[in-house]
Amino acid sequence: MIKTLLCAAAFVMAAAAPAYAQRAVVRGLDKVTGHASDYTLTIGRATRIGSLEVIARTCNKNAPEETPEVRIFVDVFDHPPARSGEAAERRAIWSGWLFASSPSISALDHPSYDIWAIDCRS
Repeated sequence: MIKTLLCAAAFVMAAAAPAYAQRAVVRGLDKVTGHASDYTLTIGRATRIGSLEVIARTCNKNAPEETPEVRIFVDVFDHPPARSGEAAERRAIWSGWLFASSPSISALDHPSYDIWAIDCRS
């Protein structure tokens, strides 16, 4: 009887908990200043990292009993400064997977910034 009540209470609490959007955590390195910062990206929303606009499309993390791995699929756009008299330009510069265990396998090739996968959070 007590087990049934505890299970029912746990189910009600889980059902009443607010749903949070999945998030991806990346680390961005500004190669000019040498400053690295962690950024929490909401899946599907753009986040600015310097002149870059990064959109995480999905984030996958292996189960704890498996080999640790975090995979984040991102689209990256650059917003370089506009020349005088011209409109600012948004250029797609990279789209692909970031792997936490092997950042050199699929790396963002940008002269001023490096970005790599850190974690997935709900």
